[in-house]
Amino acid sequence: MATPATRQGLIDYCLRALGHPVIEINIDDDQLEDRVDEAFQFYRDYHYDAVEAVYLKEQITASTLQIVGMNAGSFSIGEKITGASSGATTFVHAALAANKTYTKNTAGTFTAGETITGTVSGTTAVVTSMTLGNFDNKYITLNDSVLSVVRTLPLSSRSNSISFFDAKYQLMLNNIQSLTNTDIQYFTMLKMHINLINDLMTGQKPVRFNRHMNRLFIDLTWGDGGDLAIGDYIIIEAYRMLDPDTYTDVYNDAYLKRYTTALIKRQWGINLKKFEGVQLPGGVTLNGQKIFDEAMDEITILKQEVQDTYQLPVDFFTG
Repeated sequence: MATPATRQGLIDYCLRALGHPVIEINIDDDQLEDRVDEAFQFYRDYHYDAVEAVYLKEQITASTLQIVGMNAGSFSIGEKITGASSGATTFVHAALAANKTYTKNTAGTFTAGETITGTVSGTTAVVTSMTLGNFDNKYITLNDSVLSVVRTLPLSSRSNSISFFDAKYQLMLNNIQSLTNTDIQYFTMLKMHINLINDLMTGQKPVRFNRHMNRLFIDLTWGDGGDLAIGDYIIIEAYRMLDPDTYTDVYNDAYLKRYTTALIKRQWGINLKKFEGVQLPGGVTLNGQKIFDEAMDEITILKQEVQDTYQLPVDFFTG
């Protein structure tokens, strides 16, 4: 039994399933590639084996201002920098290199070649380029492989210790002795009640993500004194597609092989329908319509099968 482990191996398997090399499959190489891409797109959208649940770590980054010359270190930390022609402004966050500096709270767009001036140090320089960080963009750019985002778990460097007045800390402090010689039913119910209060009073930060934009918007307070500072980390709970070139067993997935074969068969039927009724040597007549109809029936069955068997259940929201 053939075990495809590459993209070409999957294509060869599907062609053999349709009769190649005994029968000539009238499909162009580009059409084969398109059908494989189409099969993977459907597979990733609906099959639970095509994705994995992951936790991604993203750091809040400052913007980078690059200048001509080597006097970036002459700007004072926290001072305001203004562009002479654009009127754009930004504030120095930290020194990066002789010709680069980290900035934040940028307003407007700096023009390459314009002169900038520091309001405190009086330092002047000419801008080469300006790259905004996610602190100024107010969104986080994710990889193309991310399909959906469930939630975020902010890990701030300013809140990495437990407060003495934290309700959970006090609960454990006052009840640790009784938990050692009694059942924990009361403690479990109390913790559930505390979590409910926390959800009602604090809640989770809403997130907005669109896979075609690859941008994760988090509805929190950005900027100085906000919920996140430059250098803080955010943990993102998300679903990411498996890379078949890394996990080559994906190419041997039983459903993917059947669905790809059906798509290639449909393309074969579409091509042959253009020559419907043509008489070949030996009295053979092309019947592309029959091949096309069979493929459409197979695709319909496979789409219903993935919904009934392989699709993840819908998440329900309460409250």
